[in-house]
Amino acid sequence: MESVRIVLFATMAAIVYGVLHDLVTANLCVEYFTVAHPPVFPTRSPVLLALGWGVIATWWVGLGLGIGLALAARIGSAPKMKPAELRRPIVLLMIATGIAAVVSGAIGAALAAAGFPAVPDPWPTLIPADRLVAFSADAWAHMASYGIGAVGGLVIIVRTLRRRLATERG
Repeated sequence: MESVRIVLFATMAAIVYGVLHDLVTANLCVEYFTVAHPPVFPTRSPVLLALGWGVIATWWVGLGLGIGLALAARIGSAPKMKPAELRRPIVLLMIATGIAAVVSGAIGAALAAAGFPAVPDPWPTLIPADRLVAFSADAWAHMASYGIGAVGGLVIIVRTLRRRLATERG
């Protein structure tokens, strides 16, 4: 049951992060979701797009993180970690991911505003010119979230396993 709690917390944390992240980015540039994503939701509402894509794009990442953490925290003979011990690292990962998204989005917007190609083809030809800076901010913010989330998740899993093994050795 403890493993299930770890998986559920990580999955829900990722979903909450995804919805909050997409609430910001969908309101910044709805075209990121209506042009650059498949038409899963027949709406231009930033809130509805954020709710839908926030869940679709993150539940599986949170599930993977949760399964990895549950295995690292509970499998084997080393002293087992409780879900409460993993909440802080998971929340800190979400915060760090959000900070990276803001910084990266600002860099993408600044590059696009300065005339640099901040996003690859075909996006500059498909997005209205007056929306390209905001689109670039969204694209860069999302890429940072994926990258930091993946690397950070692996770091937490490895640190969890190392902590347990160090406790076992005494």
